[in-house]
This record gives sequence, C-alpha cells and structure tokens, in this order.
Amino acid sequence: MTDTASAGTLTRRGLFPAEPGRRAGEPATAKRSVARLPAGTPSIVAGQAGSVRFEGIGKTYDAAGGKGAAAGVRALHGIDIEVPAGRIFGIIGRSGAGKSSLLRLVNRLESPTEGRILVDGEDIAAFGEDALVALRRRVGMIFQHFNLLSAKTVRENVALPLLVAGVSRPEIDRRVDEVLRLVGLEGKHDDYPSRLSGGQKQRVGIARALVSGPEILLCDEATSALDPETTLQILALLKDINRRLGLTIILITHEMSVIREICDRVLVLDRGEVAETGAVWEVFGDPRHAATKALLQPLARGLPEDLASRLRPERDRRAGEEAIVELRYDGRTEPDLLALARPFGAVRLIDAALDRIEGHTHGRLVLAAALAPGEELPDLAALGRDAKVLGYV
Repeated sequence: MTDTASAGTLTRRGLFPAEPGRRAGEPATAKRSVARLPAGTPSIVAGQAGSVRFEGIGKTYDAAGGKGAAAGVRALHGIDIEVPAGRIFGIIGRSGAGKSSLLRLVNRLESPTEGRILVDGEDIAAFGEDALVALRRRVGMIFQHFNLLSAKTVRENVALPLLVAGVSRPEIDRRVDEVLRLVGLEGKHDDYPSRLSGGQKQRVGIARALVSGPEILLCDEATSALDPETTLQILALLKDINRRLGLTIILITHEMSVIREICDRVLVLDRGEVAETGAVWEVFGDPRHAATKALLQPLARGLPEDLASRLRPERDRRAGEEAIVELRYDGRTEPDLLALARPFGAVRLIDAALDRIEGHTHGRLVLAAALAPGEELPDLAALGRDAKVLGYV
C-alpha cells in the first residue's frame, strides 16, 4: 500500500489544505464545509475539533402498535461518556446491546429520547437543516457491507459526497486522487465494485468517508464482513489514518480482537447500559463486568491438552513431581524471569499467553516447578497476588 501524499496536503485536522486565514492543523470552522452556512448557524468550534460527549443518553424505540416510551423498546439508558478528540474509541457489546443506536446518534441519523450529544462542544439537537448537513460532512461513516453503488466506478463512488455538495470538478478530481492514494487504491479509479476484493471495497468506503475532510470517522462493524488477514490490513489503515490526520475514530464491533488491535479506550455496553469503560489495557487486564468477561472469553487460552490430561489436583509427597504454577498479569506488573525462578530449585516455562497493549503486559505464564519427595512448595506470595498452583504432574 502506498501512503505517499503531496507536500502540504496531510494536516493533523484534515486531509486537504487549510482554508484561507486558518493555519494547517487548526480546528476547522463552519467555512470548512463546501457550502457556506447561513447566518445564525450554531458555532462548531466551541470544543476541541473531533470531540464527542454523550450526556445522560437514553433511546427508546416505539414498539409496533405502541404509544410512547411506556410501550417501547429501551435501547439505551443513562449513557455518560466522553470521546476525546483524536482518539480511537471502541464500543463493544453483544447483539442487541445498543452499539449501533449509540453510534448513529453522533451524526443524528438517530435522535436520543433523553439527554444530549455534544460534538465539538455543541449540542447537535439544536442544529437546523443547514447545520446538520455541515455536521454530516464533518462526520464520515464507513459500513459493514461497504454500501457502494455497483453501477459507478471507484472514482464515482468516492466523488459522490462532493458532487452532492456542489464542489467544482477540478477540486473533486484532486480530492478523489488524494484519498485513493492514501488508502492504497492507485490505479483503481475506473474499476467497478464487482472487480474488487472485500478489502478493496472497504478501502473505497474509507476513501468516500474521508473525501469531505471529516474530523470524526464512524465505523459500523467495518471489518465484520472481511477475512482475518484483510481485517488486520484495514485496521492498520485506520490506525495510520488516525495517526497521520488526527481524526477521531469511533468504532463498534462485537470482536474484542478488533478492540485490542486498534483502540485507545473502550466502552462495553450491556443491554443498553454502560457495563464498564476505560483504557483498553485496563479493561483487558482486569475485566470487572460479566459481559466483559464473556466477550473476552474467545481470546482466552486453556492449558495445553497434553498437560491438562496429566494434571492431578492432589500432590503425592512420596514421589518427586512438578507443581504447575500459573501467574497472571493485568498490565500493572511485568514478568521478571529471574525472580520467578528464585524460589524454586528448578523451574521450567511450559506455556505462555502474554499480550502487550499500550506498553502494558497482560496474560499468563505457566511454570513447572520441580519438588523433591516431601519438599514443601515455596510461598507463592512473593511471585505476585495472582500466582496459584493448578495441580501436579
């Protein structure tokens, strides 16, 4: 993939050159939209460009034949979350947890029943039609199933938001070339979606979302329809876009592996409410809520089968044997191999499942510590609070 771009084009807060009177990297004003907003449009620079805040959010959908909230289906309740500008924020939960409902509030595809959403410090519920159009140009969106027009070429699909906004043809061509180069689709301008792989289709979707120069990018299960290798490529692209352009990225997924790969912070939703939230390394290292633990379970690794089949719960003190010791790490400490070996006469590392997120190590080590007949097992407290004997072999 080629990420080369012309000098002066990539800025921290946008893909295209700064407007007259604004230095590259400064938050965009309402003038950033292609169409000038009318007098009286609410300011969009009251907060840091790209910041989102949910305050007391509730969302209830009317049930079929029902009247009002009492007869409706509650999708969200009591959501108070802040997404700092320039971060990659993940929202995860099981099916029906309210992920899509929450995401669609950011660009007002949905409106909350309770509470308010602030984008760049402004309550978007107060936006009139023109300001809402401007908001949606600042908030790009990519989808699980790409949403490409099959009868249009790659170039035409990417250009569509600019055509709708009335941008001049030379400017459209320049922007489309720029974003296609950024997402690694040089030479694909005139191809139709039917000739593209799933990963290439998603790159077109990303290019289309970027072509208006947004400050926020919403990702609705953007990798769920892709194979594992392509998923990693798309996540790497999104991370690079965040790093180079400073875009705020908010993504929803049901896969903890996606959160681990790309996100700075995570919100776990359960039945429309906040189960827990925090830095990814903290939530992965020490999950508190049952929903979080369930979502992390597919990433957990059991004991190797050959070891588990031989493991005995009780020790035979008459014979020499090995104690199988497990040590878990939650990101707050690092494995010290010398310290681990010190309490034992002989110790072997027989299994490891460690991961490193944002400079923090979490996971587990499994050691086999040799014990002579009648020998007492050393005090494991010195090895850490999460050390325990699994059994004996």
